[in-house]
Amino acid sequence: MAPTLQFSAASPFSLRDLEHKLRQVHLANPAKSLPSPPSSDSGSSSRSEEEPDYFLRSYSDCLAIYEHPSRSKSESLALLSDEEVILLANHGKIALYALEKLFGMDQLERAVSIRRAIISRSSSTKTLESSNIPYTNYDYSRVLGACCENVVGYIPIPLGVAGPLKVDGKSYPIPMATAEGTLVASTSRGCKALNAGGGVSTVLTADGMTRGPAIDFPSVKLAGKAKAWVDSPEGHAAMKEAFESTSRFAKLKSLKTALAGRTMYIRFTTTTGDAMGMNMISKGTEKALDAMKEQFPEMVVLALSGNYCTDKKPAAINWIEGRGKSVVAEAVVPGDVVKSVLKTTVKDLCNLNVKKNLIGSAMAGSIGGFNAHAANILTAIFLATGQDPAQNVESSQCMTLLEPTNDGQDLLVSVTMPCIEVGTVGGGTVLAAQQGVLEMLGVKGANAQQPGKNAQTLARIIASAVLAGELSLLSALAAGHLIKAHMAHNRSQVNTPASSQPVTPGPIPVRS
Repeated sequence: MAPTLQFSAASPFSLRDLEHKLRQVHLANPAKSLPSPPSSDSGSSSRSEEEPDYFLRSYSDCLAIYEHPSRSKSESLALLSDEEVILLANHGKIALYALEKLFGMDQLERAVSIRRAIISRSSSTKTLESSNIPYTNYDYSRVLGACCENVVGYIPIPLGVAGPLKVDGKSYPIPMATAEGTLVASTSRGCKALNAGGGVSTVLTADGMTRGPAIDFPSVKLAGKAKAWVDSPEGHAAMKEAFESTSRFAKLKSLKTALAGRTMYIRFTTTTGDAMGMNMISKGTEKALDAMKEQFPEMVVLALSGNYCTDKKPAAINWIEGRGKSVVAEAVVPGDVVKSVLKTTVKDLCNLNVKKNLIGSAMAGSIGGFNAHAANILTAIFLATGQDPAQNVESSQCMTLLEPTNDGQDLLVSVTMPCIEVGTVGGGTVLAAQQGVLEMLGVKGANAQQPGKNAQTLARIIASAVLAGELSLLSALAAGHLIKAHMAHNRSQVNTPASSQPVTPGPIPVRS
């Protein structure tokens, strides 16, 4: 009979201890399915008397089972315990990044659990395996091949709802995933003030995602010739035909060319339906460059993205020409609402906006930063709806304008946002929770009747929510309420360590 490692209810069992108790066990039938140890997420530190004995097979036995020619890898892994899979991984037989592919779709959570154990045990801190980072009860099938690699769990972020806010005649809840206290409450106050004046009106001024490759030529003369060809009707038509052959949604709108020495940059601008569109436009750009290479075989594509796009970086070209959805949102707030809800005056708000958002930003040399905190609201909605959070860099470019109207009695407020890069299909929008938020807004997935409308509606909602957030923060600053609000909402007495809590100064004792 094969030797075993015996455990009982009186003998505590630790998966980590198994690494120090390895024993060579030779089995007559290595393909036999054997009892596994308690799973790493069982939460139990001991075994009951009813549980079967567990024994860990040798590396050679595990390898024989794993490489059995008559079984798939997922079938073989199902015959191995977690610790035995870890043993194979530690010997380099299983790649950490390939666990989901090897285990198959019905064992994705187990793959994540094993990766956590391997990483934790190879780390100096050894905390991941027993950490509070959750990993169970999550649909990893939506993540695989789409959203993340080497997954070890997921990060829950509090989700709040501001509003509702009336946008173009329809009320929407404003979903905000954030860990910043006062943000949702402040945006809700802005929504209340905007609704009192009839809500927000929006205009979509442009819709086009961009990609800007960098192309080298042997000489400036040839680079200039290529530029002239792309700018010509003949060249544009050839590039457009090749580009649009890759997708029924990608429609090339324009090509902007520029030279830097013998390097040529082309800024492709295209519609992308309800997708944010980076993958779609990259595929089309690659095809268009193939058509261009037929005319100029000497050209060398240095990078599909040559930063002439510009993606995830501050750039004047985005601020001037737009990228993604370009939206302007406007509202009129009655003067009495400014006083009763916002606790300030039209005059004080307009003066503050000029001195802070316009002059202050100009003094700082800002590009697209003529606002109070547009990125706060936009990023919170991005996280809630599955957008690429790194694109908040250009998407939150915003100019906030306030002026008196109706003989100075009321307040006219607007935000201009030329680069809101959002989609309702693809990327993080495939995740279940994010889809739930999009469904709550009525913009989940692609719009069957009007392709692109759902993504455009989401952009309008975001701009309107930014307007609410801008109005509320500026009002808090004008009234001197900002610090008081943050101390009340953002410094929980329960969750803030005593050493970090503000202390009210008392009388200084006098020493005799």
